Amino acid sequence: METKLTVTTGTLSESRRKFIEKAGASLLLGTLGVSFFTSCANSEDTNPSPPPSNSGSGIAISGNTISIDLTIQTRLATSGNWLLIDNAKVLVANINNSYVALTSVCTHSGCSDSWTFSNQRFTCTCHGSVFDPGGSVLVGPARDPLTSYRTSLSGTKLTITK
Repeated sequence: METKLTVTTGTLSESRRKFIEKAGASLLLGTLGVSFFTSCANSEDTNPSPPPSNSGSGIAISGNTISIDLTIQTRLATSGNWLLIDNAKVLVANINNSYVALTSVCTHSGCSDSWTFSNQRFTCTCHGSVFDPGGSVLVGPARDPLTSYRTSLSGTKLTITK
């Protein structure tokens, strides 16, 4: 016994067609809007501190060497504090009374003056990349580490060599 299939063809009424077009466009725009705003979100709330000022205050830059007088930059002498040296494009932090120095030029897009430091993590606030004190990437979009520089302490003089 054979079963016959009946196919009915037709067109959507004008009002249904417009409804489907508008619903599809709204769904597409809503999806794009949500993905745009969530891509800029950062789930980690670390309450970071802004960089302290370093203008004219015990910092000398000569070629690839940066000298910091800790009797003038007293904040940096305390563990947990940090400094962004704009002119040299260097981040320096005191972590458990050891000093680390990294380039302040983010490997993601080259931002160099928009950083925070909290919980022993440097965050480039341009796009949210997070780096550990050794310069390794913890959170992207950056994929490459920050360049690390040698530090040495002699009395109250901290020297960074690029």
